[in-house]
Amino acid sequence: MQAAPLFKPFHHPKLELSNRIVMAPMTRRHSPDGVPDDRVRDYYRRRAEGGVGLIITEGTTIDHPAASMDAKIPAFHGAALAGWKAVVDAVHDSGGKIAPQLWHVGARRESGQGPYPDYPTASPSGLVKPGQEVGQALSNAEVKQLVAAFSDAAYAAVELGFDAIELHGAHGYLIDDFFWEGSNRREDEYGGSLLARSRFATEIVQSIRAAIGQEFPLILRFSQWKGQDFDARLAQTPEQLAQFLAPLTAAGVDIFHCSTRRFWVPEFEGSSLNLAGWVKKLSGKPAISVGSVSLNQEFITTYGDVAADADTSSIEELIKRMDGEEFDLIAVGRALIANPDWPTIIRDGECAKLKTYSKALLADLN
Repeated sequence: MQAAPLFKPFHHPKLELSNRIVMAPMTRRHSPDGVPDDRVRDYYRRRAEGGVGLIITEGTTIDHPAASMDAKIPAFHGAALAGWKAVVDAVHDSGGKIAPQLWHVGARRESGQGPYPDYPTASPSGLVKPGQEVGQALSNAEVKQLVAAFSDAAYAAVELGFDAIELHGAHGYLIDDFFWEGSNRREDEYGGSLLARSRFATEIVQSIRAAIGQEFPLILRFSQWKGQDFDARLAQTPEQLAQFLAPLTAAGVDIFHCSTRRFWVPEFEGSSLNLAGWVKKLSGKPAISVGSVSLNQEFITTYGDVAADADTSSIEELIKRMDGEEFDLIAVGRALIANPDWPTIIRDGECAKLKTYSKALLADLN
């Protein structure tokens, strides 16, 4: 079967999956007052029934007043935890596995947004990007409080029965604000070199490990590009990427989720490897790739006020790369919105049944 590489079991000392297909995290803003309800539960249940190996939830915010930009984004503390428990149980009852994506939106939260509109936006240097201020820099005491909030959320995830945890360190949100020199101009131990700018994330991972132990799988999602700057790059060379990955690996990251907008695009000149391929090669850790799987339009063109539809496209290149073990897992996003049973359709070789993705489908809770 052509798609066989997608359906090989994934074996990891901390995580066993029935196949290599991951549901990508996708923000949908359908949790009233931050609490996932029965419709959110059924949305994830449907994807588990469709055959996804691992579901990574939409971004769900830690316990901090500036963590969210919308009161309908699900939280991961307080009353929301009972809602997440119902989601976990539904996914497990359907034979699936699930990880929450723990999130703080950081500098991308505009003034007045979220459930606490008067609270100042949180960022390492008061910048969303070079030359654009969003407030004051976080104090060292506030940084430590945020580290603890991520750790508390991770502990809650274990208690609720999740199968893994993902930290959202991509796309210009808080953890990534520290990574990126365009938003991190600090002159203390959290700023300066790429190694120093990774300290915030490293401390979060270390704190989580102290809280939950070494045996629970921990995923970190990161990206070169930012929501504020699609051309931004943390690492210009493989050598710089290796320097970035080393402290995070040592701190306890088990799997890297490497966010790109098109999975087939080479990351560095002179090699066909994509970002996930390089990360796997340099870190020795499993890597998740992502970006426009089975679609003919990349994410940005289908997102804004004037949003294009994304029709189906071949997965031949994906199969080739997975067969060559360039990366270990593939995250599928928008195609799973349009086709909850995408894995089953692909496995059965019935690609003609795949439906076009459109932004309007994000409002469909099922």
